[in-house]
Amino acid sequence: MPTPRVTPLPREEWDAEVTELLDATQMGGQVLNIFKTLARHPKLLKRWLVFGNHVLFKSTIGARERELLILRTGWNCRAEYEWGQHVVIGKQVGLSDDEIRRITAGPDAPGWDAFDVTLLRAADELHRQQRIADATWAALAARYDTQQMLDVVFTVGQYTLVSMALNSLGVPLDDGIPGFP
Repeated sequence: MPTPRVTPLPREEWDAEVTELLDATQMGGQVLNIFKTLARHPKLLKRWLVFGNHVLFKSTIGARERELLILRTGWNCRAEYEWGQHVVIGKQVGLSDDEIRRITAGPDAPGWDAFDVTLLRAADELHRQQRIADATWAALAARYDTQQMLDVVFTVGQYTLVSMALNSLGVPLDDGIPGFP
């Protein structure tokens, strides 16, 4: 989308509430465009940050596994902003360039271990059918406890929601963030 439908809120328009919210979201001294855009609805941003922070920072699943789910969801939803941000995060938690490239091909791409296939398949099933199939559920449940199973579903759900917002609002990529390959 060449022009944002909802532009990020410029710093000179931040009131005290928005300043407090956005200062808390800084990454490397920068406030991301997603947060500056959602700051146009501070009450929504405040409440969404609680859930988003759980999924991103307090999830019971490992960071690498979480990023596989998020990147596949961003790819499935064609959310370039989400994809680009999580390519950077994925590399920080150990995903290789080859793995990131293979995420675009999905669970049937050669080179994945069996559990990575299961995670990617779960993301695809949630995207397509809004439900994890019985066989995929059983494969996840062989390794994950109930809280982890919930975190899988809510990770894909959270990033589907975020992708819908990013795509609909036209949130521009942040400086230095890659787009789709």
